[in-house]
Amino acid sequence: MSGVSFENVSIVYPGASRPSVDGLDLRIEDGEFLVLVGPSGCGKSTILRSLAGLEPVAAGRITIGGKDVTGLEPKDRDIAMVFQNYALYPHYSVRENMGFALKLAKKPKSEIAERVQKAAEMLDLVPYLDRKPKELSGGQRQRVAMGRAIVRNPQVFLMDEPLSNLDAKLRVATRAQIAKLQRELHTTMLYVTHDQVEAMTMGDRVAVLKDGVLQQVDSPRELYENPGNAFVAGFIGSPAMNLFDARVVDGVVDLDGMRNPVPAGAHGTVTIGVRPEHLRLTTAGEEGMSAVVDLVEELGADSYLHCSTPDGNPLVYRAESTDHPRKGDQVSLVAQEGQVRFFDAETGDRLR
Repeated sequence: MSGVSFENVSIVYPGASRPSVDGLDLRIEDGEFLVLVGPSGCGKSTILRSLAGLEPVAAGRITIGGKDVTGLEPKDRDIAMVFQNYALYPHYSVRENMGFALKLAKKPKSEIAERVQKAAEMLDLVPYLDRKPKELSGGQRQRVAMGRAIVRNPQVFLMDEPLSNLDAKLRVATRAQIAKLQRELHTTMLYVTHDQVEAMTMGDRVAVLKDGVLQQVDSPRELYENPGNAFVAGFIGSPAMNLFDARVVDGVVDLDGMRNPVPAGAHGTVTIGVRPEHLRLTTAGEEGMSAVVDLVEELGADSYLHCSTPDGNPLVYRAESTDHPRKGDQVSLVAQEGQVRFFDAETGDRLR
């Protein structure tokens, strides 16, 4: 068993006015691929480094496979980490880079060769085993770094934004390969990224962080469809959920002509959220929210219309066909039934 638990973990850097990680309670199941996502500075890499033993914990404890590792040195935690910058030895070949940790551990040469060969086959690196890192592309170097972690057969894989240095097309191909590898190895993996699209396509579950506090952890689909607060609603999804503040009057909010009943007990000002794909053009005789198309984003199969309302609120609408309004056109939009989400305007919490 190699599940990981963070139990009320707080991490404070010297001189900081607040914790970088505050009271984290998070369980990663054995063999699970969990992604930590959030804006820069939210504490996701700090969490990863604390699990690796590179950052001290101010409070709480961390366990791996049920064993308390909070005070253990990194070498005693049986983890392998893949960094953003590859961290390969330039004077060693691919074969030597991948087997270096096993050589330090004084493993038999035959075992090292067997493990390196197996990892190279999994990563399509066999033709490059005798090359130096400078002779490889960025994607190939990242696969070597992954292979170096794989040969160690650790309890837990840690990946800290490993695809950030790759171009967009290579990033897509490599993240699919990482997800496939994790399924084949069935090893617990904690993956850090600031790219929410990457998080949504790779993780069994996704943990969303803000200012060192865990906001929500759930499956990608559940995060998208049922965000627990306004921050998660606005962060998860590309384009993001449209969010508007509006006053509740007689149990109803009116957004420039689009009227929606609010959950029972809601009063004052609420935040309303609706995804771009859940807006549609009004039909004849139907009231809706007026807006002007400022920009049309053509993405082949999809078209996103970036609009602004009379009150100056920006919104994005996904057109359902290629026959859609153009830049400068006036449109009237309404939300599909049951697809509006409501949040407390002060706390951001979801109103059920």
